[in-house]
Amino acid sequence: MSANLLSCKRGAAQAVKPGTTVPMAPRFGGRRAPRIVCEAAAASPAPVAPKAEPAVAAATAPSVTPAAPVKERPPVADDQLALLKAQLKRAQEAQLKYATYSQAQVDEIFRRAAEAANAARIPLAKMAVEETRMGVVEDKVVKNHFASEFIYNKYKHTKTCGIIEEDEAGGIQKVAEPVGVIAGIVPTTNPTSTAIFKALLALKTRNALVLCPHPRAAKSTIAAAKIVRDAAVAAGAPTDIISWVETPSLPVSQALMQAPEVSLILATGGPAMVRAAYSSGHPSLGVGAGNTPALIDETADIKMAVSSIMLSKTFDNGVICASEQSVVVVGKVYDEVRAEFIRRGAYFLNEEEKAKVRAGVLIDGRLNPNIVGQSIPKLAELFGIKVPQGTRVLIGEVEALGDSEPLSQEKLCPILAMYKAPSYEHAVHIAHSLIMYGGAGHTSVLYTNPLNKAHIELFESTVKTVRILINTPASQGAIGDLYNFHLDPSLTLGCGTWGSTSVSSNVGPQHLINIKTVTSRRENMLWFRVPPKIYFKGGCLEVALRDLVGKKRAFIVTDKPLFDLGFADKVTRILDTINVHHQVFYHVTPDPTLACINAGLSEILEFKPDVIIAMGGGSPMDAAKIMWLMYECPETRFDGLAMRFMDIRKRVYEVPELGKKATMVCIPTTSGTGSEVTPFSVVTDERLGAKYPLADYALTPNMAIVDPQLVLNIPKKLTAWGGIDALTHALESYVSICATEYTRGLSREAIQLLFKYLPRAYSNGPNDYEAREKVHYAATIAGMAFANAFLGICHSMAHKLGAAFHVPHGLANAALISHVIRYNATDMPAKQAAFPQYQYPNAKHHYAELATMLNLGGATDDEKVIKLIEAVEDLKKKVDIPATIKEILNDPAKDEEYHQRLDLLAEDAFDDQCTGANPRYPLIADLKQILVDAHQAPILPIKSLEFYSKV
Repeated sequence: MSANLLSCKRGAAQAVKPGTTVPMAPRFGGRRAPRIVCEAAAASPAPVAPKAEPAVAAATAPSVTPAAPVKERPPVADDQLALLKAQLKRAQEAQLKYATYSQAQVDEIFRRAAEAANAARIPLAKMAVEETRMGVVEDKVVKNHFASEFIYNKYKHTKTCGIIEEDEAGGIQKVAEPVGVIAGIVPTTNPTSTAIFKALLALKTRNALVLCPHPRAAKSTIAAAKIVRDAAVAAGAPTDIISWVETPSLPVSQALMQAPEVSLILATGGPAMVRAAYSSGHPSLGVGAGNTPALIDETADIKMAVSSIMLSKTFDNGVICASEQSVVVVGKVYDEVRAEFIRRGAYFLNEEEKAKVRAGVLIDGRLNPNIVGQSIPKLAELFGIKVPQGTRVLIGEVEALGDSEPLSQEKLCPILAMYKAPSYEHAVHIAHSLIMYGGAGHTSVLYTNPLNKAHIELFESTVKTVRILINTPASQGAIGDLYNFHLDPSLTLGCGTWGSTSVSSNVGPQHLINIKTVTSRRENMLWFRVPPKIYFKGGCLEVALRDLVGKKRAFIVTDKPLFDLGFADKVTRILDTINVHHQVFYHVTPDPTLACINAGLSEILEFKPDVIIAMGGGSPMDAAKIMWLMYECPETRFDGLAMRFMDIRKRVYEVPELGKKATMVCIPTTSGTGSEVTPFSVVTDERLGAKYPLADYALTPNMAIVDPQLVLNIPKKLTAWGGIDALTHALESYVSICATEYTRGLSREAIQLLFKYLPRAYSNGPNDYEAREKVHYAATIAGMAFANAFLGICHSMAHKLGAAFHVPHGLANAALISHVIRYNATDMPAKQAAFPQYQYPNAKHHYAELATMLNLGGATDDEKVIKLIEAVEDLKKKVDIPATIKEILNDPAKDEEYHQRLDLLAEDAFDDQCTGANPRYPLIADLKQILVDAHQAPILPIKSLEFYSKV
């Protein structure tokens, strides 16, 4: 933090005494209000140059240089503004040219500039100390060295030009572009190292940099910038790629930050300067105030902890913003820590001395700039105290923190406050309070046994700093790449929102580039998932079930009619021959409810089967799938499973793979649902009267047994409804946005089989084995198609119609499918569902393909689609399915209720899981119109495919 950008005012004090609890958010407001720049601070004179320092400073009264009086800041002269404008224009031109350089050219310029800065590290350090009268030459040499060598080595291979990342398979490129002209604000505390750091980052990222030095450090900052600039130009960079303000002042720096030519501000300085950068109207990167506490717990290596703190606090006389300002020690080791500090050269102030130091730290409520970066002998002289020869750090033992205790704030010189805490928890609270008082977001340090995970976790979860250092000197540790190579090296330390800054990391090249993400359209990985084993052919039941040899206990799920007809006996007789114990649950009702599922689950939990066999139509199979899921994963939430998803691979609620406890076997005894091969289950919540289509590939059965002998005697109505249900599965999956070459072949085969054999199966019943067999296969084949391509709005509306009016599912589909074909058959849908492989509206053409396959005639796609609709309606007529919903309901009272519930039916259908795969993404009003049309009158005769929503 720059010494001249400090607070003018302070508020009420906060005391922290042993035995009391420090609140997580101190009473003085949680985080101290941002400091405000003072006129007096900006105008204060430079500290007096240190003289030859005696071993012990002899003075009895404080000798503190008073702050200069407040002066009016003159406005920026017109000629200064003109010069700045011209300079920025040259910088823009240089940057535009530099932006065309290749990575190889930039890297060579970066290297040459870093080498030049590194070679000048000693003369630049001497110049900085001579000009600013603060800090230590040798330590500034280290900072200059760090700013050149460490920055270069960390980023020498970093890509900052053109394509920096590419994934050809994924279709992603990331392209780096420079931000433009950067305004760099340089503090008086680090005038050369910060200038080197910012200049090198700008060169690495193809940006122009205009530096604004601190008025008290202009000579050394400009010298550092000139060395980097000259080396860069010699290596081929444009002449004005690095420049600086020759006669800096606060008004000039503000004019620079507000200039329209500036694209980004890189502000290193006090909070007021950073706030000015953020309020300039330009994107800014800045640092917050630092008030770093170092906590030493009872398990710490005390010698290492004290040595590290002394190393850090004495580095460059404490001007690093991350340096420790306070030490918090757990009472159990306080005396040992105190003795170790004395042994290492610390001097503990007595009460009289503390009063003098407090008076010298603050002048008129703000930090005295004359103490910043000064040595111990100079500080002793300024404060009017005597300290032993060789003293390295002054320590004041205090209890209070906040405005009443000057030693609790950021001091930027080798002075520490030290707190004694009765417990580790109390120590953490003190550290947190110090941070929130004056260093929110910046840096904190914990010294503890590295294996003391509980202490580390409490500390890291409590303190609000973006750099939490464990057993590390703060000054050297926070700037990165010294005590941990994974922390990026930087001399601009972001503090996140806690410190009112926009970044919560060490600033590096990644913050000075714009990254363009180039995404190519990609049809991401698709899928085709069906049960691992599908047995089919008449009489395959016995052969398939013998595959369960080795299983111990089978739980059979079916319904009462099938149980009474002896269907379960067909399974149990075979299980007896392979020594599988069994239990039958036959209480599944049509449209299975949660109550039904819970009843079966309770028996499963008691029986503990290793195989579950579902036998029947869609209802027993749907119920058994959910029982299986709840048996394997009892923590499953039904509302989570029922949650809508846009992409089954990315759903919010995840279901683990099933099959660890039991194998799932499905045996269909109707020909329609295809549930034996799908990951779907339809369940009714009887509490709400809602029917939920559930979908997850975890629900895919392990085995399907498709035996035509089990469906020979299906009643005619079930034959018709199941057959049209299967036809709807095939038609909707064929035009789905998720359809693929793998699924369309199945859809076509199922459609051909159903058009050819469904009328025969309906008319001839058990007397036409071939027709029964083909329809049964068609249902499973269509199931495999829609298991992977999904369905559409016909099913969305059928689900809601069935739940509201107890219309059998196949019959509900039959009433709606022709209207849906007409709705989807357009090349100009108002909305199209988004899926990468679905490149353009093509449903009309796909329907026309089906008409061609069925030899229905028609010259154009429109004509062919009309022929397809006519064929579907003719098929429905052959199997005695009514043409309208009105005929299906066959009740004036229900008709009236139907019209009253249209809005809700349409809205619920829109939110159905099946809607998302429909090729034409519907408006709710469109769905309502379809429901109106399907209710009123037969769709035939049809002359046009045009659909108009009248509602």
